[in-house]
Amino acid sequence: MRFKLKGLWSEMKDRLKIGVSACFFYPDSSRSVFAIKTLQYVEQSVSHWVMSGGALPVMIPSPLGDTARGDVDFADYAEWLDGLVLHGGSDVWPGSYGETPLNERWSGDRNRDEYEIALARAFVAAGKPVFGICRGLQLINVAFGGSLYQDIATQRPQSLTHRDAVAYDLNFHEVEVLPDTKLGALLSGATSSRINSVHHQGVKDLAPDFVVEARCPADGMIEAIRHSGPAWIAAVQWHPEFHKADLGTLDDTPVLNDFLDAARAARTPLTRHIP
Repeated sequence: MRFKLKGLWSEMKDRLKIGVSACFFYPDSSRSVFAIKTLQYVEQSVSHWVMSGGALPVMIPSPLGDTARGDVDFADYAEWLDGLVLHGGSDVWPGSYGETPLNERWSGDRNRDEYEIALARAFVAAGKPVFGICRGLQLINVAFGGSLYQDIATQRPQSLTHRDAVAYDLNFHEVEVLPDTKLGALLSGATSSRINSVHHQGVKDLAPDFVVEARCPADGMIEAIRHSGPAWIAAVQWHPEFHKADLGTLDDTPVLNDFLDAARAARTPLTRHIP
């Protein structure tokens, strides 16, 4: 029994611990008597996507806010965990990239922006990989100096419908992965280029030191980006956690594996990178 427990403990220690940023749910007593406190949560599908690669997802609660206590900081999580996933959710606040909302509906979540920007920078400074999904791509672009279309349909009216509220994750379009990129190499054997599209905002001005890895062939909207320097930062605009073989969508398992390989490599003596 002792040897069995020792083996299990060794296996647990070997598993990667991947931080997942939290979504915020704010108090609103008009909706429910239970909605009187700020809640932080992760989407089940994102956790399961991380687990599909054998890693342990760990939600990172924000150390900010009016109930904050103690001295735990972003750097503590960045040192302890092996990598970070920034997932989807609310709009990015236009003020985060120096603009005012064109419509009140697109005001976004300033608190979550501040939390995730600090989180991303802490992981990059600790030499840990950062991967963004949907809002995560937009947040990464903004965090490192880029800007967004607040509403694609308004600001680029000739574009494809990138968000269909009724179809939601069953709204699909093709993606063009640029062949001379890391993503192109990872997906060179893919038999499908069909992805889901669940976003009404997107990259306008690309952040410095980032390269485009994929676009929507119908309108040129940016669908994937990667940092061109030594820091491991990459993101996709679609939701890989929603992709399934029976939907005929892109098998982006190599993307997850590449991120986890980078997280495993980050367990070696750290080299700190601040882009």
